[in-house]
Amino acid sequence: MTHTTTHPNSLLMEIRALIEDARHQVAHAANAGLTIAYWRIDKRLLRENLTDGRGDYGQKILASLAQQLELEYGKGFSYLDLTRMGRFAELFPDERILVSLIQELTWTHFIALLPLKDPLAREFYAEMCRVERWSVRIPRQKINGMLFERTALSKNSEEVVRQELATLREGKMTPDMVFRDPYLLNFLGLSGAYSEKDLEMAILREMESFLLEMGNGFCFVERQKRMSVGKDDFYLDLLFYHRHLHRLVAIELKLESFQPSHKGQMELYLRWLDKHERAAGEEPPLGLILCASADAEQIELLQLDDASIRIAEYLVELPPVAVLRDRLHRAIEHARERIALTAPGDNQA
Repeated sequence: MTHTTTHPNSLLMEIRALIEDARHQVAHAANAGLTIAYWRIDKRLLRENLTDGRGDYGQKILASLAQQLELEYGKGFSYLDLTRMGRFAELFPDERILVSLIQELTWTHFIALLPLKDPLAREFYAEMCRVERWSVRIPRQKINGMLFERTALSKNSEEVVRQELATLREGKMTPDMVFRDPYLLNFLGLSGAYSEKDLEMAILREMESFLLEMGNGFCFVERQKRMSVGKDDFYLDLLFYHRHLHRLVAIELKLESFQPSHKGQMELYLRWLDKHERAAGEEPPLGLILCASADAEQIELLQLDDASIRIAEYLVELPPVAVLRDRLHRAIEHARERIALTAPGDNQA
């Protein structure tokens, strides 16, 4: 009988992998157990009406609890920690959803989400943390970059947003969660006069940062994709594939404002890709036109969603955060007001 001897280095690597996997599982179980414990502590504090330390009496009780718990269990149970727990169960009341979230989210993730005032934004970031498995640093970066406000999702009615989030919990992602407007491309280092070729080359040079801004799931396929139609050749700026949407995504770069003629160009590209590049089991291709600016009324009249085309502005120089935040919030309010006016039955007597 022949015996094979495993090389010592290979054996060491295998054993290390087993140990690291076991440690990861133990840490994951410990985090989930601790997070659910914090949630149950908060439920108990809610019953005592102590979650916000109301009045001097409530604050004294909470401070006394914190002092005793810190003596017995150490860090993690200070007065500030208890007040954070005090909001936890209130903002995440459904234990079934929480159990799903803690498979990927740590207590540190939740701490980043608790200050958010908009419940829809909070649910969005929580679900994106879970689906895209963000590290503990990412949620604050995404919140500071106003990711939710820049998604098409945020511009729908609250009912639609909740339906989309429910769909995400079922493991399905929609284009409204993926595409953004505007895209923040300040990392490209472009200023002054530059051409579409300069923009394309800067994106290729900073592809890692570009993919981070585009969002999890985008995979780069090709630049200047050649499409032969009859006697003419056309070239698509950038071609990507989205793993969660199971679709090719065609991206055209425009230095000027969006023009209605851009729609026809993108429709040609999408039909060609659908005919020649779409693989079995994939959804139809989507198009994204990145332009310097866009007129909302033109986009609305062109009904671009029906043509599987999205329009978004890109910013190579960021305005002050307050200006960007105000602009996005006004866009969300305007979109939701328009949806409310056109909802069925609203105009009936």
